[in-house]
Amino acid sequence: MRKVFLLLMTWVAAMTVSAQPLRNPIIPGYHPDPSICRVNSDFYLVNSSFQYFPGVPIFHSTDLVNWKQIGNVLDRSSQLNLKGASSWLGIYAPTIRYHEGVYYMITTNVGNGGNFMVTAKDPKGPWSEPIWLEQQGIDPSLWFEDGKCYMMSNPDNTIMLCEIDPATGKQLTESRPLWQGTGGRYPEGPHIYKKDGYYYLLISEGGTELAHRLTIARSKDIYGPYESNPANPILTNCNMKGQTMQIQGTGHGDFVQAADGSWWITFLAYRNFGGSYHHLGRETYLAPVEWKKGEWPVVNGGNPIDTLMQVPALFGTLADSVKSQHDINPKDPQWVYIQNPIADNYRFAKGGVTLKASASTLTENSQPTFIGRRQESNTMVMETEIDVASLDKGCEAGITVYQIHDGHFDLALVKDDKGGVEVQAAYTIKTLHQAQKAMLAKAKKVRLRITAVADHYVFEYAADGAPFTTLSRQACSLVSTEVVGGFTGVVVGMYAQGKGAARFNYFDYIEN
Repeated sequence: MRKVFLLLMTWVAAMTVSAQPLRNPIIPGYHPDPSICRVNSDFYLVNSSFQYFPGVPIFHSTDLVNWKQIGNVLDRSSQLNLKGASSWLGIYAPTIRYHEGVYYMITTNVGNGGNFMVTAKDPKGPWSEPIWLEQQGIDPSLWFEDGKCYMMSNPDNTIMLCEIDPATGKQLTESRPLWQGTGGRYPEGPHIYKKDGYYYLLISEGGTELAHRLTIARSKDIYGPYESNPANPILTNCNMKGQTMQIQGTGHGDFVQAADGSWWITFLAYRNFGGSYHHLGRETYLAPVEWKKGEWPVVNGGNPIDTLMQVPALFGTLADSVKSQHDINPKDPQWVYIQNPIADNYRFAKGGVTLKASASTLTENSQPTFIGRRQESNTMVMETEIDVASLDKGCEAGITVYQIHDGHFDLALVKDDKGGVEVQAAYTIKTLHQAQKAMLAKAKKVRLRITAVADHYVFEYAADGAPFTTLSRQACSLVSTEVVGGFTGVVVGMYAQGKGAARFNYFDYIEN
């Protein structure tokens, strides 16, 4: 009896050790449409970037939990034309793959060229010039096998497959239909995997909102016919089990097998704040996959995705850290611009930047002068300081909470013709515009601060070392996707519009 008891306790201890907590998202903030690949003990992950330059952020990890951005795949204007792009357009879901010493990233530039891919020997870059592709549709992906390179995408709401030359992009076979999914709208995001003699085709359905989900089919032949999994969808929070979760919109995933043989899936989802609203964008999440030989994959034991889950032992634990920055370093890959930046409008020096105003406002959306970073937490503080002497008459210079060109909050300084300085907290929500203003007397330096507190933003200013004064408060829901639309999330940063220029001495971003 004692021996049985000891065996039981050993089993319980082993089960306890073999599980650990996983906190989601693994890459917070606007990082949608993740695609992942493993090369030896290294994992690489890319996200879509829409209207922002540089495009397609790329991350590295050795444990699937702690990720560091190592660059941006599309970092030259010759690779990335974003003329006229908004957060409805630009770079859609990319796929990253590795084959015979070469990294491939394939994606769609919606509005400026369609499907293309780039290659590199090192995931940090440099990446090649675009190789343009014939088969259209969005969310293209690649599969390499037996010396052949296959491309899939979704023209006409059908997952289509063709063979291409990976060096030139030339299409070598006609496009053939594989699957239209289970009946959900927008079948997209296809990826092919081969396991136990089957080709598995993973796709997204339902639209990238509340009803988003992942479905899967398989075939003994890469061209089909494909049999739908009777247990579809294999991932969704839009059901009775997941309806009370903060996390919603789960979908658009990519499987990866770790070196120990375990399977995992990265996918997008979003977190609601202040009701059924999300403003931080679609983020990158992780879940375990049980994939027994010859059977269908099961994601997270069939359970919904939560911000904290018990999962099989990973290779590391999430490191606790306070995210913060002070200096404005243009070489930091987190910094982004709206569309292709006009280089002469940005002069970096001593940790700060002088911004030359663009003739285009943020709302007009034609290469506005803006530099910022993604907001990754619902509680954060951003602050800058502007030298009033550097602020030209006719220049509006400040900081912004930017969701889309017709959905943003701005806190800025404006100098009038007599040299007077006005601070204004304004919002643009579709066709609604409003501003609250205050005049400043003989200020030399003015600090502007926006604080995100749970479900609202606080807008404050302080002149020459005086205490901060609150000028406005606004609900986060006003810049949510549900209100102003778009496919991105809040990006915070500095801007200048009108005429002239202004000097920003620093930019603080601190997550609480």
